Amino acid sequence: MATATPRESRRITYSSEIRQLKTVSFTEQQRLIVIGSLLGDACLHPNWSKTNYTLKITRSEKQKEYVDWQFEHLKPFVLTPPRWYEPTRSYTTRTISHPYLTSLYKEFYKNGKKVIPSKIREYLQESMILAVWFMDDGNAKLRKGVIGGYNLNTQSFTEEENKLIAREFTDLYGIRARVEKNNGYHRIGIYAEESRNIFRGLFDWQIIPSMQYKLG
Repeated sequence: MATATPRESRRITYSSEIRQLKTVSFTEQQRLIVIGSLLGDACLHPNWSKTNYTLKITRSEKQKEYVDWQFEHLKPFVLTPPRWYEPTRSYTTRTISHPYLTSLYKEFYKNGKKVIPSKIREYLQESMILAVWFMDDGNAKLRKGVIGGYNLNTQSFTEEENKLIAREFTDLYGIRARVEKNNGYHRIGIYAEESRNIFRGLFDWQIIPSMQYKLG
């Protein structure tokens, strides 16, 4: 099996090197990071010929270390370091288009809209996926400076999709997760002390130092 050799990212034209990269498999860790990112804020876009898809990650200035971490792990498939975009004061990194990402598009998108994939139960059993999803979309709910719970800001998904996520957390881990309204959309809330401790314990050791603030 072909393997990707990490290298210093650089601008290169469409070439035999890129064609070769399209035959290289993502590692297991890279796959978990990509899936966690897709459950969170990342998105997939078609290439110019619409034959394959590319992963795009955009992060705020405050989360520069996080986007650098994602870039370092996906570096064999990224041609340039994260780019600063002044109008939105954000950093963006983008992979090459790749058949693996195309397979994920078929799983994560329906009629052009991101959806919860059918393999969500499988994905919720991976600590790295949960950690990346939380770093993207999670936060601690503080009450007078004390942690009162955790949210997954899943407002981009429908109420029914959020209910599915909540059920899976309950079925898999006994976590009492609820679907709550937030600015007209729906998200996941986990507030019972035992449940929030179980939830945090599923992935907290995977959270990188610069994103520890999200744990409260």
